[in-house]
Amino acid sequence: MSVGLVIVSHSAKLAEGVVELAREMGGEDVVIEAAGGMADPPGAIGTDAELVMGAIERAASPDGVLVLMDLGSALMSAEMAVEMAGDDVLVRLADAPLVEGAVAAAAAARGGLGLDEVAAEARGALRAKTEQLGAEDADAPGDQGSVAPAAPAAAAGPAEELRLRVENRLGLHARPAARLVGAAAAAEADVEISNETTGKGPVSARSLTALCASTCDLD
Repeated sequence: MSVGLVIVSHSAKLAEGVVELAREMGGEDVVIEAAGGMADPPGAIGTDAELVMGAIERAASPDGVLVLMDLGSALMSAEMAVEMAGDDVLVRLADAPLVEGAVAAAAAARGGLGLDEVAAEARGALRAKTEQLGAEDADAPGDQGSVAPAAPAAAAGPAEELRLRVENRLGLHARPAARLVGAAAAAEADVEISNETTGKGPVSARSLTALCASTCDLD
């Protein structure tokens, strides 16, 4: 099992589109449910706590559910849905951007990370874009994702190093990066990645946000 995701938006089409995009990162292992628009009339712009609750129940797993919302009443509806769902389901509301957060959360959930780590990945999902654009607040608190550059592990065993060249001039794209995160999470080892072109890293290969911020800009 893995952490389930729920996407709440005022627009049913927007919620479905974000789910479609996030599933590219989460694959078939992650349950991602849309809760967009109103139930009555169907598809009308707005949010509906009962629709959100139903999506939470469908996405529920022993690892919990992370809910991402767009704005305004989406947060209120999500809070009401959590109250209606009761204590049977572990639910976390994400203070994260909807699209980037959903993509990062799906990759983290696919990698088998826990609810706290998946939420942190979603929260830090703007980090790669911020650094790519050279924004001044790239190092501001809250933009770092769940995994900062890793400190040397204590009592670490023998280390192995592999150097690979990314041929694409735009660097490592999101989908292959997500597959790399999944492979690193499944490995019985601590995997770190550095970008020799820019000097960034090392960062944990288990974090899509840290990975993209450090190694997805190989020009």
